Amino acid sequence: MTRRQALLLAGAGAGAALAGAGFAWWRYALDKPRIEADFWTLRFDRPEGGELALASLRGRPLVLNFWATWCPPCLKEMPDLDRLHGTHAARGLQVVGLAVDGPTPVRQFLARQPVRFAIGLAGLDGTALSRRLGNSNGGLPFTVVFDSQGRLRHRKLGQTSYDELDRWVRGL
Repeated sequence: MTRRQALLLAGAGAGAALAGAGFAWWRYALDKPRIEADFWTLRFDRPEGGELALASLRGRPLVLNFWATWCPPCLKEMPDLDRLHGTHAARGLQVVGLAVDGPTPVRQFLARQPVRFAIGLAGLDGTALSRRLGNSNGGLPFTVVFDSQGRLRHRKLGQTSYDELDRWVRGL
């Protein structure tokens, strides 16, 4: 093999490596949800009355959980979310549950099983919002964790556990 052939072969290999890296970056960018500026302007009614404004949650870590009263795994993880809130609230962690459900079933559930963290009534719009945050299936439960700069750090479709959530928020 001549020197020229070796250089051409090396150049082709480097070009293929760059193309592969570019494709991988492009796929990563597609998989990573974009938090639009209007996300922090959203407002939700609260089951007890009043309003939950996402803008008031900016600047501190946030665990946002999408749930419904008709979803058994959602109900099973509620005590873990409540425990997480109780353990980390003094450090500034916020936990919010957005109910993808009607107001009456949510109020009835919370009367039987109260939680210490904030609940917002997202209704069916909650499914669209969860999709914007990376829940391509629109399934429940769906949990996202934001750091204090508002960057999405973790997301999970399916039931979480206290230990998993605790690991995530300790790393913020």
